[in-house]
Amino acid sequence: MMSGATFSGKAQRMDRAPRVMLYSHDTFGLGHLRRSRALAGAITRADPTASALILTGSPVAGRFAFPRRVDHIRLPGVTKRSDGSYVAQTLGMDIEEITELRAALIETSARQYDPDILIVDKEPSGFRGELLPTLQCLLEGGRARLVLGLRDVLDDPDLLAVEWARKGAVEAMRSYYDEIWVYGQHDFYDPVAGLELGPEVRARMHWTGYLRRELGPSEPPAEDSPYILITPGGGGDGEFMVDLVLSAYERDPALAPRAVIVYGPFLSGETRADFEARVARLEGRVTTVGFESQIEPLFAHAQGVVCMGGYNTFCEVLSFDQRAVIVPRTVPRLEQWIRASRAEELGLVRMLENGRDGLTPEAMIRAIRNLPNQPLPSQAMHDELLGGLDYVTRRVGILLAERRGQAAE
Repeated sequence: MMSGATFSGKAQRMDRAPRVMLYSHDTFGLGHLRRSRALAGAITRADPTASALILTGSPVAGRFAFPRRVDHIRLPGVTKRSDGSYVAQTLGMDIEEITELRAALIETSARQYDPDILIVDKEPSGFRGELLPTLQCLLEGGRARLVLGLRDVLDDPDLLAVEWARKGAVEAMRSYYDEIWVYGQHDFYDPVAGLELGPEVRARMHWTGYLRRELGPSEPPAEDSPYILITPGGGGDGEFMVDLVLSAYERDPALAPRAVIVYGPFLSGETRADFEARVARLEGRVTTVGFESQIEPLFAHAQGVVCMGGYNTFCEVLSFDQRAVIVPRTVPRLEQWIRASRAEELGLVRMLENGRDGLTPEAMIRAIRNLPNQPLPSQAMHDELLGGLDYVTRRVGILLAERRGQAAE
């Protein structure tokens, strides 16, 4: 990988508008990109002079609308095979070559954009260590503040400890990051509970609260009749949940209200064609949407939600105060199951899991029928739970002020 020179040779301008760079490796799904996009939008709304640049490996980044003064650079994509190895999505390069290319693009982008703050999503050293040359350059330059952002749950603590030891992730946290932001609440879950971080790293941690989602100005209802929203997130691993919902409507002709399924961009091919044939036979009791980059209106106006347990979907359930049934995946990580089980324990959602309920059409029928009887999440939430974006924008303001003060000395 590139070692790179520091940024110190570039003339420093403190009269320019603030610049924030966000990195999300995005080898699978939409979660990292959607979280980075929400953060970038909040930062630029809070400071109308600021800009944000997102570096992402998501293959569908171009299908999203980005807020004003927010742009993105698409890194060459990688795909995880069933055996856990990675390959380039489109380029005829081996994984070492593609990682070198991505690392060089990241470092060049950081060198030219010259951010005041770098916010890294989840992976302290980046995909296969690709972020390390950029982190070293920014650290040696001494001008950018480096922040690691972690979702509320990462994985089973024992599994996470093994994975992060292999990646050198804890050492990267110690060596490079000024602050660690956890996009959740400590009384909900501690994502790094199984790691030996030490008091120095722990002292850099900030618990922000969850990242609230909102409707755009004058956003009209997406549907004109009652419905429940069915969303498997990006869709790449949500086939089992969609199949279960369709089976429930097929088994029970009286099941209501109708369902609106948002497949997500990664549920396609023969599986989706088969689902569409089944939907057609249900004669309007189920309708579908392929991909919706602005899913907030569908959440806001639904009568309830059936979903998987990803971070962004959970934020939307809380933000729009929706009664929800979560059907979490358990492979390749236990993240969704941990989040859903803890949320159910706190009275925020209902979880449907194989070992306890049996993932059968009958169990889904009962869950959908019981949705109106569930308590609203707001009945169990405390005020700070959804304060994440406000906390982040305050921290960004503080870090920028510290940077200007040090530069003036």
